[in-house]
Amino acid sequence: MTESRAVVLLSGGLDSTTVLAIARAEDLECHCLTVDYGQRHRIELEAAKNVAKALGAASHRVITLDLRAIGGSALTDDIEVPKDQEPGTVEVPITYVPARNTVLLSLLLGLAEVVGADQLFIGANAVDYSGYPDCRPAFLETFEDLACLATVAGAEHGVQFRVRAPLLEMTKADIIRRGLDLGVNYSLTWSCYDPTPDGLACGHCDSCILRRRGFDEAGVEDPVG
Repeated sequence: MTESRAVVLLSGGLDSTTVLAIARAEDLECHCLTVDYGQRHRIELEAAKNVAKALGAASHRVITLDLRAIGGSALTDDIEVPKDQEPGTVEVPITYVPARNTVLLSLLLGLAEVVGADQLFIGANAVDYSGYPDCRPAFLETFEDLACLATVAGAEHGVQFRVRAPLLEMTKADIIRRGLDLGVNYSLTWSCYDPTPDGLACGHCDSCILRRRGFDEAGVEDPVG
């Protein structure tokens, strides 16, 4: 393991892109993982590819794991994506994908063990978010404990894996400001849960609302429109 190497869960969205920029600013060798889990907003997969290249990732893997077989979410099932509701006011919105971050972080942990990284970066946020339980500090702290017990590197060689969520307590506006300070090109990113047939952001889902509000509060124009 090396302290100069990290793995980054990269969706192609605003948050994970900023996290990759933060990790690169620390001079970390970043190995990115994107998961094609059957999400409705598949446009983000191409965004992730472009972001990884632009920010100088050492490698970028895309894993296909079809969570549509489980369903239960508006992102992976034939369920309408809620529109024009205030993010965070619904206890757990139907855009929550059951156990998604548990699954994705497990895959990221596997990659960390393979490439010799002890830092796992994720763009989780518990301030301007939709209320998903797997974006909260308690989940991330518990997964960090699990990582040290569930791997050969941790259990047999004493590697102390760190789950790093640098955006956890930041507002969306603060995230955008931080990214702009680091030179992030947000035109490469994608946020919308429910793209239109011609590939435009819907402007009305939770993710679009949070993104628009973040740029407005940051006092800058969203290059995606």
